[in-house]
Amino acid sequence: MIPFLMGKRRIFLTISGVATVICLVSIILFGFRLSIEFTGGSKLEVASTDGKSLDVAKIKEIFTNQKIKVVTITKNSDKDVMIRTDQITDAQKNQVLAKALEQKINIKEKSFDTLGPIIGAETTNNAFKAIGLAILAITLYIAFAFRTVSKPVSSWKFGISAIIALVHDVIIVVGTFSLLGVMFGVEVDVLFITAVLTIMGFSVHDTIVVFDRIRENLIKNVRNHTFEEVVNQSFNETLARSLNTSLTVVLVLFALLLFGGASIKWFIVAFLVGIITGTYSSIFIASAVLIEWYDLNRRGITLKKLLNKKKKK
Repeated sequence: MIPFLMGKRRIFLTISGVATVICLVSIILFGFRLSIEFTGGSKLEVASTDGKSLDVAKIKEIFTNQKIKVVTITKNSDKDVMIRTDQITDAQKNQVLAKALEQKINIKEKSFDTLGPIIGAETTNNAFKAIGLAILAITLYIAFAFRTVSKPVSSWKFGISAIIALVHDVIIVVGTFSLLGVMFGVEVDVLFITAVLTIMGFSVHDTIVVFDRIRENLIKNVRNHTFEEVVNQSFNETLARSLNTSLTVVLVLFALLLFGGASIKWFIVAFLVGIITGTYSSIFIASAVLIEWYDLNRRGITLKKLLNKKKKK
């Protein structure tokens, strides 16, 4: 008998499909607010020295008067402001701080970083290479780990189902940050790429736990139970473990979000979104895709036949 959650798997697949489309539309239409690691430029963080709230408009005016283009200026707090500009030198930065003091804007430098566009381009290329390499390695590992599975579902279908869940997780996280960039000016930096790569590993880990139990139960129960029943049984046996593991990580991340520094805030947010989405997809997407695929094959519907039908039309 199919349990309630798996029996409603098409609802979960539909929800995930809608969320994925929204994220893809945001990525295509709005893109991302890239940090200086990707675009090149300078980033100056200043803080109030007299305890008063900083006037963002006045600070921006100083840069404009010095003929320095301000890309973004955001308040980390009332007394802490982050300014992103075109690439500037230490001398230009010191001149801006001196002008601020002349206008009785009491600020001090907290941090200053500058990167050229060549370094930014290299960082971008390396980020895409890292993600591509990770996906390739994960695919090869799953194909190897499930090489002994052949009936009633081929081993490569386990691998593709896991990759579908993984891609779903990456799109949701990346799309979320595209929306956050539009609404709140959140930037994508190297820490975000680190979070995405970590999320990919966590997502596949959770999926493999479920799939490995399916593999074990198929060997034991292949003659006594249908494929759907084996997946359902495996789902029930691993559900508590998956939820408990993820919950412990989520609690730690919430603590870091509340008490950690501003520099890792959005890294933690990316991690939180990814962990929650990864747990969801491992339980409701990967297993559901596997069952739906099995149902299509049982009814004699294959990708080859679908392609042939389209050609005839």
